[in-house]
Amino acid sequence: MARDHDNNNDGPMNFEIALLLGQDGITNGAIYALLALALVLAFAVTRVIFIPQGEFVAYGALTLVALQAGMLPGTLWLLIGAGVLVALVDGIDALRTRQWRRLVPIAGWNLALPLGLWGLLSAIDLPRMPMAVQILLGLLVVVPLGPMLYRLAYQPLAGASVLVLLIVSVAVHVVMVGLGLLLFGAEGSRTPPFSEGRFEFAGIVVGAQTLWVIGCSAALIVILYLMFERTIYGKALRATAVNRLGARLMGIPTTLAGKLSFFLCALIGAASGMLIAPITTIYYDTGFLIGLKGFVGAIIGGLASYPLAAVGALLVGLLESYSSFWASAYKEVIVFTLIIPVLLWRSLRTHHVEEEE
Repeated sequence: MARDHDNNNDGPMNFEIALLLGQDGITNGAIYALLALALVLAFAVTRVIFIPQGEFVAYGALTLVALQAGMLPGTLWLLIGAGVLVALVDGIDALRTRQWRRLVPIAGWNLALPLGLWGLLSAIDLPRMPMAVQILLGLLVVVPLGPMLYRLAYQPLAGASVLVLLIVSVAVHVVMVGLGLLLFGAEGSRTPPFSEGRFEFAGIVVGAQTLWVIGCSAALIVILYLMFERTIYGKALRATAVNRLGARLMGIPTTLAGKLSFFLCALIGAASGMLIAPITTIYYDTGFLIGLKGFVGAIIGGLASYPLAAVGALLVGLLESYSSFWASAYKEVIVFTLIIPVLLWRSLRTHHVEEEE
């Protein structure tokens, strides 16, 4: 994660500096772990390497900035536009297949919800709202973009190869970065911390926002675990991830599974952006680099193992933090070079398996 300061120092590292760097590494790694889990989820369920994951980080943070400034966020207009497109596509499909009952929920989710949000945000005094309400409103604006994006860009190509889906992801990423520049401008922004204060642990001063980042990341991971283990929708996602054909034969709609996975990816990305907005300046394209570091963690997990992806993301955060002490200018190179030995090791021990038709 791009901090507003680097620990570039040619002097020796003492124990206190090592602890401070470890604190930064764990904080960064907690965010990377969330993004890595989202990337593994998207790939396991839909075979999509979700490169635009980082854009939801920037969209979430900058949407919160706009709400706190009392402005209607640009993502609200993007949500309304995407809702109109999805309503048109699904509405035409429902009319063609004579499924009249689908028209009401299609209009409700894709038109009534965005327009209702527009009316609500226009009517209330946003800067006077508690931060918790501002965060909730920001999530309501950004998160529905996930399933809408899946419907427009990925669902029509659900049966395509992984390579084709990767090319689509690159195209979606470029479009979303351009839209981010159009909607938010080129200036960077930050939000106030969730709470003020500092705490001392073992002689190390820890900011309250750092505890918020680590605590919320851990809570989200636990919630995702309970969802996959205890809820019918979570079990449906697990089944789709294990065997898409088998899931279809058992009556699990893979389209619903895809939309749900992208909903969770958007939720994780937007929440991550709001968590880091008080500790680093967010630009319209900041999320891409953060998402790539989450992708490194997901690669360590083989884009299949959630625990390994989380551990790999923490490793990325610590490696980035300690690299910034001795080689700040090369810390990004060092982090991304980690992919090479991991891919080499996996290529040597993994047998080639033909992609499922």
